[in-house]
Amino acid sequence: MLSLLRIIRFAFQDIGRNIGLSFMTVLILVLMLLSVNTLLIVNLLTNRSISSIKNQINVSIYFTPDATDKNIDEIKKFVKSFPEVVEIIFKNRDEVLAEFKQTHADNPEVLASVEELSENPLGATMVVKTREPGDYAKIIKALNVPEYENLIEAKSFGDTETAIERVKNVTTQVERFVAVLSAVFIIIAFLIIFNTIRASIYTQRIEISIKKLVGASNWFVRGPYIVESLFFSALSVVIAYGLVLLFSGIVDPYMHVVFSETGILTNYFKSNIIVFAGLQFAAVFALTIVSSALAMRKHLRA
Repeated sequence: MLSLLRIIRFAFQDIGRNIGLSFMTVLILVLMLLSVNTLLIVNLLTNRSISSIKNQINVSIYFTPDATDKNIDEIKKFVKSFPEVVEIIFKNRDEVLAEFKQTHADNPEVLASVEELSENPLGATMVVKTREPGDYAKIIKALNVPEYENLIEAKSFGDTETAIERVKNVTTQVERFVAVLSAVFIIIAFLIIFNTIRASIYTQRIEISIKKLVGASNWFVRGPYIVESLFFSALSVVIAYGLVLLFSGIVDPYMHVVFSETGILTNYFKSNIIVFAGLQFAAVFALTIVSSALAMRKHLRA
């Protein structure tokens, strides 16, 4: 216990002696962690964007006014038999007419023309949702058969494959940029830590030699630098995660407008705080330990 307390005291003395380098080390580690968390944010927003696009698309099948309930039920069963179909929303003729009137409530001329007709001119509508956007073309193709020509008036489907591909392409470019930025910060962090430890060892080389002469083990000499690595890692993770949560709180109101979900970023990081913070701490600690070990190797030879 006494040796451990001495190691901790030596570590914080060393941090105080090299306060400028210590500050730069923590700063670079924080920037590195922020770039990594940016990758997580980009990945989250990409997945939500694609999911949002998928949820908003469907294929609408418009039946002719002459289509009977039996005919419509037959087509509904046929469409429902496809494993790709996850939901079918059916609107009968009266519901379609009511929706049409509501849509054109501000256009009295259109409403007047509809009222003049003796019967409902609109047919039933069936909205089909599938698992993937690419499945809609399969459904439309399956309905393009002669027996359904006189029953189906039209089929509409907005092509969203292009939109999804554009989202993926933009995301890929952003992820590549952030990944390169992260790699740059990792290299800079490694060099700064390496040189910080080397500078510290150089200023304490006589002290280290005396410790070795009186029988201090390599682990006792190495101990303060391990404590420094632990301190730098913990401090940088706490600062970086605090900044990420602060940024998330600022950006979340804007994300709510896009995704109609409150606290999307804040909830994401809070719910994964143990995993993310743990993994990032382990990675930063490993980086600092490797840097320290390489810097101390020459001075700890027997």
